[in-house]
Amino acid sequence: MLALRWRAAGTVALCATLVGCAADEPGERSLASTPPPAEIAATDRGPLIVALGDSLTAGLGLHADQAYPALLHRRLSDEGYDFTVVNAGVSGDTSAAALRRAEWALAGDVRIVIVALGGNDGLRGLPADQMKQNLSEIVSMARERGIAVLLAGMEAPPNYGSTYTTQFRQVFTDLAHDFDVAFMPFLLVGVAADPALNQPDGIHPNPDGALIVAARVREALEPLLLALAADAP
Repeated sequence: MLALRWRAAGTVALCATLVGCAADEPGERSLASTPPPAEIAATDRGPLIVALGDSLTAGLGLHADQAYPALLHRRLSDEGYDFTVVNAGVSGDTSAAALRRAEWALAGDVRIVIVALGGNDGLRGLPADQMKQNLSEIVSMARERGIAVLLAGMEAPPNYGSTYTTQFRQVFTDLAHDFDVAFMPFLLVGVAADPALNQPDGIHPNPDGALIVAARVREALEPLLLALAADAP
């Protein structure tokens, strides 16, 4: 029901976002259009939790310390965890773009990666099977390095029809099942479609919305954190 509300209430905002977005390639549009940060995973601190995503992770329209990865870092620190949460979100990234930078984004002592991608694939109407392949390669890369994965799902806008939105949503469910990874079906659960929790574009969380995203991600991380604690010497 939440996803349906998001798709319905977000239609106008999505169209406005598409009109205002710059294209990365001819004919392509993306969710947000800010340039990538100069440094994303440049840290020697560890162990690391890497949040790999697009503008929803990067925190478009927010101060760096208001983006959900920074909030998650503070939350975990307050709980006594010794993780550094790295914001590896780049505005405008599709799953293909994230795959191209995944190898260096996962460099270092990474214990967990939060894969929160697909928003721009959906906005561009890119093939769901192509997104599935890209995300599969990212998850496989992480697993090969012994990195635990939290997969966060996304919803496609309604303007491409119900068949596409169903196929799009199924990608995340299938990947979570096939790879047996921790899974939150919708990154923006509890935030999407609520004007009080989003910026004027109706897509990107405001500071209050980002707090809820961070809390939901923290909940979804619990089994991974417990598993890491159990494996610790």
